[in-house]
Amino acid sequence: MITAAQLRAARALAGLDQKSLAQKAGVSLPTIQRMEASTGNVRGVVETLTKIIAALDLAGVELIGENMPSHGTGRGVRLKTPKPP
Repeated sequence: MITAAQLRAARALAGLDQKSLAQKAGVSLPTIQRMEASTGNVRGVVETLTKIIAALDLAGVELIGENMPSHGTGRGVRLKTPKPP
C-alpha cells in the first residue's frame, strides 16, 4: 500500500509535477490529483497503482513500506511513528 502523503513526497523527491508523473505512468492527471488528495492509503485500480509505482521507481524513488528495510543505497526520507507527549 502507498499513502497519499507518500505519493506526494515521492513525486517531489523525483522532481516531478503531477502532470509529468501522469504522463510517465500512462494515467490521467485527474487520477494523480484524486490519489494525492485522498487521506490514508491511496485507493484505486491495482494496475494504475502499479504503473505509478513503476514510474516513480524509474525516476529513482524507492517506496518503503511500514516496518520494511530499505534496499537502496541513496539518500531517503522515512516517516516514523510520533512519540506520545
